[in-house]
Amino acid sequence: MNPKAASSATTLSYEQAGVNYDLIDPLKVAAQRSAAATAGHLAAHGFSEVKASRGESAYVVDVGPFYLASIVECLGSKALVADEMRQLTGKSYYDAIAQDTIAMAVNDLITVGATPLVVQAYWAAGGSDWFGDAQRAQALVEGWKRACDTCGVAWGGGETPALAGVVEAGRIDLAASCTGLINPKERLSVGDKLAAGDAIVLLASSGIHANGLSLARKLVERLPQGYLTKLPDGQSYGEALLAPTVLYSPVTEALYKAGITPHYCANVTGHGWRKLLRHQAKLTYRIAALPEVPAVLRFIQQQANQDDREAYSTLNMGAGFALFVAAGDAQRTVEIAQSLGIAATLAGRVEAGDKQLLIEPLGIRFSDEDLQLR
Repeated sequence: MNPKAASSATTLSYEQAGVNYDLIDPLKVAAQRSAAATAGHLAAHGFSEVKASRGESAYVVDVGPFYLASIVECLGSKALVADEMRQLTGKSYYDAIAQDTIAMAVNDLITVGATPLVVQAYWAAGGSDWFGDAQRAQALVEGWKRACDTCGVAWGGGETPALAGVVEAGRIDLAASCTGLINPKERLSVGDKLAAGDAIVLLASSGIHANGLSLARKLVERLPQGYLTKLPDGQSYGEALLAPTVLYSPVTEALYKAGITPHYCANVTGHGWRKLLRHQAKLTYRIAALPEVPAVLRFIQQQANQDDREAYSTLNMGAGFALFVAAGDAQRTVEIAQSLGIAATLAGRVEAGDKQLLIEPLGIRFSDEDLQLR
């Protein structure tokens, strides 16, 4: 179905939902430049940064026999959907929300070739009463531990402030930091081996993951039954939004054990498929095959009256993680992911040429100008 014909309503963009990356990204660039000036402090300890990790999804430090990688990420507004759905259904959903939070950090960390080692929790509530809800709090704890077990990572500790006046009453702001090891050093994946001829393998998403929720929540205003609106697959809109984000570290660990080191990785989060352009190299990424689009994402696209270019620039549209591997490793990469229960698509290839992403089945082109993160 042509999404433009699905609704007579005006198009609802991510910016209209309150998120404007044109305003956010310049701050990120300015922060990166100031941060880079602090790298010399590592020398006092005999360490140094891996400069190529600046602007990537995780920061890497050379500590001698191995590399250390680190990342901090927040969940964003997905917890608001869980809160609304609890009022409607009586379920807490915070076990899934916990996995989303850890996935935001772990899925970024593994892009540089790291094995997740330790996760720390940051749970900032709008008041002490939030923690007094035993059912919800226990679901958060159980989901957090289960996600750590899936990733084989230790839960080191965390912070649980009650921030009345900073966080809205009855709400919670969730975040996670993660530290990992790149050992042996040959596992480092910051794009230095990325080259024409590489294959692009896309790992399936479970749905919206935890990016694009501002748009998804704004869309509720257009739905007569709100979060309880039924999708074509029978799920309610709210339930579909709350499908937990896939944890991809089991795949990257299995690839290493199989002798496959990705030349580059991209976690498809904010900016949608434009994230495939994250590396600075001037290369063309040609997509010939598309993964299946989860029903909830197709529903959002249609109800928001977005054309394909807008949807693929905002949402993951079925691709949660991208692996750029040697062409000879592509089929094994797909098979390894599928053996772990994660669908994978041999989607395309890397070519010499201008820096651009060509999604050929949809006639979409994204250029270097469409993603400015450095």
